Amino acid sequence: MFTGFKKMAALGGVLGGLWFAASPASAADSVPLLAQAAPVIQAPVADPAPPAGPDATQPPMQQAAAAPAPVRMALLLPNRGGMFGAAADAVRTGFLTAYSRQKDNIQLAIIETGDSVPDMQRAYDDASARFDILIGPLSRSAVTAVAQSGRVTKPTIALAQPDLPGETEAQLPPMMLTVGLSIDDEARQVANWVEKEKAPGKIFAIATPVAWQKRAARSFQARARQLGLQAETLELSTPGNALSAPGLAQLAKRIEQEKPALIFAALDASQVVQLRSAVGTELPIYGTSQINPFTLSRDNPNDKLPELEGVRLIDIPWQLEPDNVAVSRYPRPAGNENDRPNPDLARLYALGIDAYRIAHEIAQRRSGFDLDGVTGRLNVNMIGGGATYFQRQETQAVFQNGLPVPTADQY
Repeated sequence: MFTGFKKMAALGGVLGGLWFAASPASAADSVPLLAQAAPVIQAPVADPAPPAGPDATQPPMQQAAAAPAPVRMALLLPNRGGMFGAAADAVRTGFLTAYSRQKDNIQLAIIETGDSVPDMQRAYDDASARFDILIGPLSRSAVTAVAQSGRVTKPTIALAQPDLPGETEAQLPPMMLTVGLSIDDEARQVANWVEKEKAPGKIFAIATPVAWQKRAARSFQARARQLGLQAETLELSTPGNALSAPGLAQLAKRIEQEKPALIFAALDASQVVQLRSAVGTELPIYGTSQINPFTLSRDNPNDKLPELEGVRLIDIPWQLEPDNVAVSRYPRPAGNENDRPNPDLARLYALGIDAYRIAHEIAQRRSGFDLDGVTGRLNVNMIGGGATYFQRQETQAVFQNGLPVPTADQY
């Protein structure tokens, strides 16, 4: 029933580390990209529209003052041929989609870099000397290096979270925002949701040895305990691509004996199907966006997961809310007819849209603002010389008739 979703799981983990097995068929088909040249590309996407014709009654000095200098913006992404090529292409296409609808005196350049941290750091340092706002890097390791370099002097919108051990609090430079989609943040939001449900009893947080799943379970447990909830992390082994049958049997026995209030599943969709088959349908299960293997681009009415009926999760509006005003104003990226839409690439396309919208607000010198974004409700604060703040609130959903549907009550 879910062999197709197992294949998609190999492309997942974008929230945990940005790795893919294939690039999108050409998401860029729907948005024109500029010709680019190696090794590092400085590609002005478009010049700003010229100002309206001068007023003959206005003195020359006043005419010149009426045309403000354009804001120079640089999008730094790994090159398309590298290991992050598919992710970079999705972000680039979403970014340019948003840019094409809201240019407002912005000059945009796309800079392609190598995959290594030193390559990215050199490109960042060079761009910082010549641009007003920088968007990137995209990988966790590169964001960590830039954040710790001591050389962030321009507004910088990082597209991933820094790679820090455990629950270490990120100490970001004053001019840096990290807006990347984060499995850790999702897990903490699920803990907040669970706390509001007020279900009494212990919570089991289930993960496997996969890095992003361990991080999600750890983040959920830490936040749950802060909220006064009792949470225990349990790790299941994964021989092959399936959850361990003996491990599932042992888990089912513990559930029968200890009667936990609910399960937080730091798992993907196919693994939750296996979990459900082992422990039954009575125990509530909550999870992250990785439980949603669908995109709104699907056109196969049989593409459903009835085995997950009642499972709760959070995901971005781009994946759940076609009627959301922010979502409906942007086109879906073009793809290959024969390829199943990849939900992680769809999320990165949406991240590109919101990254540009945040950069645009900063270009208008707005230091604090809220956005109804395609990746969630965004609250941003970037005060020169002071602390930065970024928060994303994603959408709560529950599986109904085999598909995730937003819940009526959103916290």
